[in-house]
Amino acid sequence: MRSDGRNRDELRKIEIIPDFTHTSGGSVLIKCGNTHVLCTAMLDNKTMPFKEGTGEGWLTAEYAMLPSSTITRKQREGGKPDGRSTEIKRLIGRSLREAIDYKKLGERTIWIDCDVLQADGGTRTASITGGYVALRLGVEKWLKEGLLEEDPVVRQISAVSVGIVNGEPILDLCYVEDSHADVDMNVISTDEGKFVEIQGTGEGRSFSSAELNELLSLAEKGNAELRAAQLEALKR
Repeated sequence: MRSDGRNRDELRKIEIIPDFTHTSGGSVLIKCGNTHVLCTAMLDNKTMPFKEGTGEGWLTAEYAMLPSSTITRKQREGGKPDGRSTEIKRLIGRSLREAIDYKKLGERTIWIDCDVLQADGGTRTASITGGYVALRLGVEKWLKEGLLEEDPVVRQISAVSVGIVNGEPILDLCYVEDSHADVDMNVISTDEGKFVEIQGTGEGRSFSSAELNELLSLAEKGNAELRAAQLEALKR
C-alpha cells in the first residue's frame, strides 16, 4: 500500500491551470498532488551570444523553490544558486530545448521560469511538464502578436518520476516515497515515444535490467497520461 493509497502504476492527481498569471508570455500553475509549480515562458528578442549570427535562437530555464515550499523554511538563493537548483534548471532547459526548432525561432531566446510554490516530490518533472504547456501558450500568443513568424515548437515533452520502494516499482513518487526509495529515476520523453533524458540512481541498492525495463514501462504509461493532460489544458 502506497502512502497516499494509489496503485503502483497510478499518477497523482494532475491539474494544469493555464494563463495563471497575466504576462506577455505563457503561464501555468501545475499541480501534481501536493507539488505545485508556477511555470512561465517569456520571449527575449535577442539570442544568446554564442548563437549570434547563426540565425538560430535558444531556450533556457531557471528554477527556484520559494522559502515556504517545504516544511522547514528554505533560505532564498542569493547571487549564486545552490548545486541542486543549478542541476535542475539545466535539466529543464535540456528537456524543453528538444521541443524547439532553433531556426524557426530565429535569433531570439525563450526563458522558462519554474518557481516551486509547494514541494512534495517530483518538482523537476512537474516543472518540465508544466514548462512545456507554458511554452506552447507563449508561442501561440507571440505568433498572434507577430513577434514570431513561424511556430518553433516541433514536439511535445513531458516528464515523470519512477522508482523502487520496498521492492516495488512505482510511478510518480511523492516526497515520502522518494526519501525511502532504493532506486530513483526521472524519465523525460516526447510524443514520438523517444527519450530525451533518463536520470536513474541506485540510492539504496543496484538494480537489474529487468527492473529498469519495468520502470521505463511505468514511465511510458505516466508520460502518455501527462501528455494527454497537457493537451487538455491547451484546449481551455
